[in-house]
Amino acid sequence: MVGIRQSTAFHTDRDASGRELSAAEREKLLKPYLPSASNKQPTAGQDARRRFQRRPRVRPAIRRFLHWTLFTIIHTLFSIYIRLRKVYHAIIDRIMAVLYYHHRTPELIKRDVKSLSKVPSHLSVILDLPPEGGKKDALETLVNDACEVAAWSACAGVPMLSIYERTGILKATIPHLHRSIERTLTAYYGVNNPTKPTVSLRAPHIPSYSPPHSPPPTTTTTNNLNDPPTRPHLTILLISASDGRQTLVDLTRTLASMAQANKLIPADISADLIDAEITESVMGEPDLLLVFGDRVVLNGYPPWQVRLTEIYGVQDHVGGVEYAVFLRGLYRFARAEMRFGR
Repeated sequence: MVGIRQSTAFHTDRDASGRELSAAEREKLLKPYLPSASNKQPTAGQDARRRFQRRPRVRPAIRRFLHWTLFTIIHTLFSIYIRLRKVYHAIIDRIMAVLYYHHRTPELIKRDVKSLSKVPSHLSVILDLPPEGGKKDALETLVNDACEVAAWSACAGVPMLSIYERTGILKATIPHLHRSIERTLTAYYGVNNPTKPTVSLRAPHIPSYSPPHSPPPTTTTTNNLNDPPTRPHLTILLISASDGRQTLVDLTRTLASMAQANKLIPADISADLIDAEITESVMGEPDLLLVFGDRVVLNGYPPWQVRLTEIYGVQDHVGGVEYAVFLRGLYRFARAEMRFGR
């Protein structure tokens, strides 16, 4: 422990008699309290020499070489697999496109689906607004795709078709879309064909659009044998991303406010009630959902409606909306076994 005299000398640089200490005497006072020579830190020059001293680094070099070699092998094998898979799917797509093509003939489409054990009563498709080109050209491409899918569905005997487009631009063009679908059906069936289906378009919170020449189907039909056959009807529902999660949020707020106002008992809120409300406000659950992209990406599709839906997409498909994908989806749905949790 530092004594009083040493402490005074440390602070004043003078001894007990008041004499000023020299540099050597001050070092002599500090020496007992300095660390030993074994714990002495290296100087800057010694530290620099030690830092740049060459050390054997064989093991790290070997480790890095093994890692690089393993990464290269895995990357090469995976690249070969991806390219072979793309070539295989491209060949299958071309073969299907050649063997199964509708030629805008309803009889050929009916022949293709004749062997199916079941056809979806509610078919849903996901269409994307093309990013290339101007807005008008992209919209026309989207409308043409929707018309083709509607014609295929009508020829295959699908009574209801829902078209999902994320931005909802189709909802603003319902009259134009209806006229385009009518022209496409006329190109398939002819002008005065009595079997040409009628079409009605609707969207959530938007009334059904069905001009006089395309009336909605009647609920009860009591036709005599001499009466002309009832024309099939196709109902098309247009949905967007705003009809998905936002609908669930609005429904949750409504049920919560009703429960707080004692208009609804919390015990009455069940999955059946939510399903009934969503079905009435948006739509019911589709039987089959077709994705025409190269990956199965729902892109904001209403989540509640796809709980029990069969989702089909062709891997590595880059051809867009094609009849071969539509037909393969119907075949996949016909072979699917719906257990519903059993």
